Amino acid sequence: MGVVEVLDSVAPTRTGGWKVDVSRGERNGRVSSEWFNRPDDERYLSLDDLWANVKGRSERSRNRVVQTADIRVEAARDNPERLHLVLPKAQDPVAPTHWAFGQLASIVGAPASYLRQLPAPLAGINLQYGLTNHRAEQVKTFETESGRTELRAVTGPDYGRIHDHELVEAVQRIAGNGTGDTRWKVPGVLDWSTGVYNPDVEISRDTTTLYASDRDVFLFLVDDHNPIEAGRLPDGSPDLYFRGFYSWNSEVGAKTLGMASFYLRAVCQNRNLWGVEDFQEITIRHSKYAASRFAHEAAPALTRFANSSPQGFVNGIKAARQQIVARTDEDRDDFLRKRGFSKAESGKIIEKVLMEEGRPPESIFDFVQGITRLARDKTQQDARLDMEGRAKKLLDRVG
Repeated sequence: MGVVEVLDSVAPTRTGGWKVDVSRGERNGRVSSEWFNRPDDERYLSLDDLWANVKGRSERSRNRVVQTADIRVEAARDNPERLHLVLPKAQDPVAPTHWAFGQLASIVGAPASYLRQLPAPLAGINLQYGLTNHRAEQVKTFETESGRTELRAVTGPDYGRIHDHELVEAVQRIAGNGTGDTRWKVPGVLDWSTGVYNPDVEISRDTTTLYASDRDVFLFLVDDHNPIEAGRLPDGSPDLYFRGFYSWNSEVGAKTLGMASFYLRAVCQNRNLWGVEDFQEITIRHSKYAASRFAHEAAPALTRFANSSPQGFVNGIKAARQQIVARTDEDRDDFLRKRGFSKAESGKIIEKVLMEEGRPPESIFDFVQGITRLARDKTQQDARLDMEGRAKKLLDRVG
C-alpha cells in the first residue's frame, strides 16, 4: 500500500473519534439508499463472506447463446402458477428469475408487468408466441445451479459480462477483508449530539455497507482511521476529511459497473455521506469490450486512488481558501451573477455563508460552500445535482 500523508497534529477526541463539520460540502445519499433497501440476506459482514457467495454463484453458472425461436415456454408440471423455459441442448428446464423474465419479455416487446398478472399457462402462450414470431436473433442466457437451474439473465450475444466476484476481488486487493485489516474498512458512525465521528463501530447487519443480491453487488469503504486536515474552521479547529469510495456491478445486466471516489467528513447511522468533496466517478457499460476496460481502466483507477497521497486535494482546498475573489457586497453579487446564478440565488448563497461562517464570502472556497449548502435545500434531485455540479466546476478551476 502507498503512504497517505496525514498531519501529525490531528488527534482523536476523548470520545474516541474526531470532531467534524458536516455543514460543509455536499450530502450524498447513494449509500443510504442501498442501506435502506437491502434485506438482511443481502448484507455481508466482510469482503471474504461476500466474495465467497458471489464467487460460488459464478462457479455454478454458465453462458449459452441460443436463437430466440428455439426457446420453449411451458408451465411447470408441479406448479401451474410458474413458468419454465426449455433451452436448446439443455437437459433440464430452467426457471427464470423475476429479472430474467422481464429481460425476456422486453426482447419480444411484451409488457412483463401484464404477463406476470396472467395465469402461468396463459402467460406462457403469449410469451411463446412472441418468441416464435419474433425476428429470429441470438441471445445470451446466464444459468445458475442452486438446487435447481435458474435463468438469471437474458442479454444480447455481445453482452460483456463482468462477474460480480471480479469487482469484489479488485476491492479485496486494496481492502483485504474490509474489516480493518487494512486502512480501508466499513465506516463508523457520526454522533449528531456531539458532532464527533467515531470510526470504531461494530460491524453488524445494521451497520455494514457490503451488499449483494441475486442481481448486483454494492460496496462502500472508507479510510477513516487516517483523517486529513485541509485548513481550519472558523473556531480554529482543523477541517478534517476522510477518503472513501463505493463501487457497484450487475453481472445480469441490471446496472453498469462503476466506482466513485471522494473525500468526506462523516457517515451517519443511516449511511448518508456528509461533507463530500472532490467526487469522481467511472462507469463501464457491459458492452463487448467491458472486461478489457475493467482490467485496464476501472481496477487500476481504484488502486491509484487507494495508494495515492491526498496532497493534491489538500493543496486544491488551500488554494481555493486563499483565492480571494470578492471584498464588497457588489463584488459578491457580481461574481455569482456572472456565473449564472439569479439575484435571489446569489442572495441566498451569501446568506448561507454569513450564517455558517459569521462573515460574508470572500474566497472561492467560501462561495463553493455557500452553493453546496443552498443545493441541499433543493427538493428536486435534478436541481440539486445541477447546483452541486456548478459548485464543483468552480472549485475545479482553482489553480
